[in-house]
Amino acid sequence: MPKVKKEKGPSDYGKQGIMFKKDFGQHILKNPLIIQGMVEKSALLPTDTVLEIGPGTGNLTVKLLERVKTVVACEIDVRLVAELKKRVMNTPYQNKLQIRVGDVLKSELPFFNVCVANIPYQISSPLVFKLLLHRPFFRCAVLMFQREFAYRLVAKPGDKLYCRLSINTQLLARVDLIMKVGKNNFRPPPKVESNVVRIEPRNPPPPINFKEWDGLTRIAFSRKNKTLGAIFKQNAVAVTLEKNYRVYCSLKNQEIAEDFDIKQKLDDVLNKNDFCEKRARKMDIDEFIELLLAFNKEGIHFQ
Repeated sequence: MPKVKKEKGPSDYGKQGIMFKKDFGQHILKNPLIIQGMVEKSALLPTDTVLEIGPGTGNLTVKLLERVKTVVACEIDVRLVAELKKRVMNTPYQNKLQIRVGDVLKSELPFFNVCVANIPYQISSPLVFKLLLHRPFFRCAVLMFQREFAYRLVAKPGDKLYCRLSINTQLLARVDLIMKVGKNNFRPPPKVESNVVRIEPRNPPPPINFKEWDGLTRIAFSRKNKTLGAIFKQNAVAVTLEKNYRVYCSLKNQEIAEDFDIKQKLDDVLNKNDFCEKRARKMDIDEFIELLLAFNKEGIHFQ
C-alpha cells in the first residue's frame, strides 16, 4: 500500500495537543540545556523581576520562576496563556507569575530588571529598540534571535552584514553572541538557525538625540555602498531636510536667503568635515556622531 504523503500545514501540534501558529512565530524551545544556558547567562538575582516575551507553554518560564522574585510573561495567544496558567497552578510559582495578554509592541512595558525570552522572530527589530529605549534601564536582556539577525546586531564597520541595525543597537548597548542554537531544538522547528544574544544597555546612554541619530543613519544606510556626497544629493533627501531646515529657522527667527540651495549647504557640510567620499558601511559610531553634530551645528536636523 503506497505511503500517504503528509500535507504540510501552517502549524504543528505540541505535546499538549496545541496547534502552534507560525503566523505568531510560535516555535517552542524544547532543549533543557539551551534553556538552562539562557538562564545562567542572565546572571539572575533572587530579587529580580524578569520580563519574558512569548512564554509559549512555559518551558523557560518555569526555570526563571525557580530563580527570581517575579516573572512578567507577555503572551498574545490566549490558548497558550491558559496552558501557562495550568502549568503553574497549585505550585509555589503561581503567585510569582504575572501574565499580560496582548501584543507587546502595542503595550507599555512593565518594570523589569532583566529580559529573558525566546521571542517571535518577526518582531525582533522593533522589540530590540522598544527595550533599549525603555526607562528605567534594565540590567541585561538574553534573547533568542534568527542567526542572521544576531550577526547583524554584532557586525562591525566593513563587515558584509554591517547595517543601520548594527550601528543603532551598538550605540545604545553592548551586544554579545552567547550560543548557536540549531533548528531541531524547537517544536515545530523553524526554517532558520538561531543564536542567543546578550544585550546590555549603555547606562548612561550617549548624550545625543536618538531620533536625530536614527534619521541620519536611515538616510546614510539607504545606499550604504554609495558615498555620502551622492546620497545627500538625492532629491527626496534634499526635500525632507530643507523642510526641517525651514522649520528650524522659523523657530530661531532666522531669515533664509532667496537663493538658498539645500543641496549646496549639505555638500558644504560634508566637504568641510571630510565626509563627502565616505561610505556608511565603513563608518563607526564616533564618525556618525561627528557627522550628526556637524549637521546640527549648521541647522540641519533629521527629525
